Amino acid sequence: MNIADNQELSSHLRTHFGEGIIVHGEYVEITIGKFERVAKYLKESLGYEFLSMITAIDYIDYFELVYRIEAFQNKATVQLKLKCEKVKPVVPSLSHLWYGARLQEREVYDLFGIEFSNHPNLKRIVLWEGFQGYPLRKDFKVKSYDAGN
Repeated sequence: MNIADNQELSSHLRTHFGEGIIVHGEYVEITIGKFERVAKYLKESLGYEFLSMITAIDYIDYFELVYRIEAFQNKATVQLKLKCEKVKPVVPSLSHLWYGARLQEREVYDLFGIEFSNHPNLKRIVLWEGFQGYPLRKDFKVKSYDAGN
């Protein structure tokens, strides 16, 4: 299926999945409850075969995750956004759909403390085990650390 733009894609997703799909210009916002099913549909039915980026943003009341997914055959890109709570943030892992998500989810976990349910190896990747806190959170307090050197 060839979908020309995000507006058309969003309309298609809303038709297929119902409520919980919101279009904001260049990106599509999805609720946590529909996120994994929508991602699977994008890959398996619409040909979005490459997950190029996962990042997170720390807002005052919530975290937002941004996923950039590409369909090379259609020369299409979609950015998905997902909000999650700040207290005990957990979102579904997409590592079973895109192998490249494994590393990127570990990085987001390491720096923001957002957990990815069903991730096969969720542990720190940038900082050392035992590091206290998550340095890209706005509430992170800078301390002096001994890196063991």
